[in-house]
Amino acid sequence: MKKQIIEKLFVEKPVAEGKCIAHFEDRVVFVEGNVAPEEVVDVEIYKKKSNYWLAKALRVHQPSPYRVEPFCKHYGVCGGCKWQHLSYEKQLEQKQQEVVDALERIAKVPFPAVMPIIASEKTRYYRNKLEFTFSNSRWLSAEEIASQTDFEKNALGFHVPGCFDKIVDIETCYLQEDISNQIRLSLKKFALQKKFSFYDLKNQSGFLRNLVIRTANTGELMVIVIFAENQPENIKETMLFLQKTFPQITSLLYIINTKRNDSCHDQEVHTFAGKSYITATMEDLQFRIGAKSFYQTNTEQAYQLYKVARNFAELQGNEIVYDLYTGTGTIANFVAPKAKKVIGIEYVAEAIEDAKINSEINHIKNTAFFAGDMKDVLTSAFLKIHGKPDVIITDPPRAGMHESVVKTILEASPKILVYVSCNPATQARDVALLSEKYEITAVQPVDMFPHTYHVENVLQMRMNNYQ
Repeated sequence: MKKQIIEKLFVEKPVAEGKCIAHFEDRVVFVEGNVAPEEVVDVEIYKKKSNYWLAKALRVHQPSPYRVEPFCKHYGVCGGCKWQHLSYEKQLEQKQQEVVDALERIAKVPFPAVMPIIASEKTRYYRNKLEFTFSNSRWLSAEEIASQTDFEKNALGFHVPGCFDKIVDIETCYLQEDISNQIRLSLKKFALQKKFSFYDLKNQSGFLRNLVIRTANTGELMVIVIFAENQPENIKETMLFLQKTFPQITSLLYIINTKRNDSCHDQEVHTFAGKSYITATMEDLQFRIGAKSFYQTNTEQAYQLYKVARNFAELQGNEIVYDLYTGTGTIANFVAPKAKKVIGIEYVAEAIEDAKINSEINHIKNTAFFAGDMKDVLTSAFLKIHGKPDVIITDPPRAGMHESVVKTILEASPKILVYVSCNPATQARDVALLSEKYEITAVQPVDMFPHTYHVENVLQMRMNNYQ
């Protein structure tokens, strides 16, 4: 398509997925990039659809009153923290509005006033897990390319959006406690000194592939190095370096992944030093987190989220609760002390094993966990065997629930349904189907990821005419 520039376009407001909306003549234009509401910008149209255009911001003529200076030097190149240029208050306002818009435009059902979004106390260093990529193809700025200087090409950092083979070499990341920066930078320096090969994302070759760092609110620290080639002596030397340089690591692990994709769920995890897991706490509960375990990446906000879900469930102690998409059983174990029985269902078999362990170490005896595809496990036969639930808590992935799962929930007819979602759009789609029997009685957004456009939302739904 021939390049088309629109000058001095007025940007109206943010919409879903981090875009902003504008209008050019009678055309809707969705603007991406470093752009904020109520500012005037030049944009380049890069795609035309029948009822809207997509554009990238080029230049700001009149800054937004909500614009702030990004605090990270990698802002705009790294794929994370895309809303650093917006004040946190405006971020919260937009996230709350996204929930309202989804319920109004997609669910199209009545709902009560949305409660004020629960802000994150930490807006930096709030994540407990980060995954970095080694690459022999560092992203170079236009200035670096123009200089024709021979720059270091190896990198350890994050992918550039839209460029699978380009990695931003991260100096300081403000998402995780600073020990994460220290480990990453030290390991990169060590690898360069040893002349170890960094991964070639195009040719699928190289020694060092990924680095995963997990922290826990107990102070425990997990480091996982993922190698793409089995070089025993070099692996040993790398792990010994980390062990000696960072004695605070309580779980030092490695994985050898020679596949053509980064997924490690089917790969063996080797414990080089310390334990094979770290432990996080929430109230008086302990949660064991292994290399493959899912655990909400903002620990403090996860606690706020789970408290909302537990309050919305209104448990009195005699209920059968189903926790759908239970993961490692965090919500199931969190609500179990207030229920008669909790049934957790999850697709990933390893996660279910973690869930059972988490019940065991917390001396919780009224839980049962089952692995399998939700639409295949949650059936009429399953309900007959384990009893119909009084309460269902569901926390599906971004794609939402399969239509057959919604159908089974309607068949089960719990008195209360608590729907936790990281995607208000698919949540609203499912709500429209559930409205056959259920009405929304409470809405509570939670900000889990400051400086991003993602928002978590919790709905309480009751059977129609149920008191």
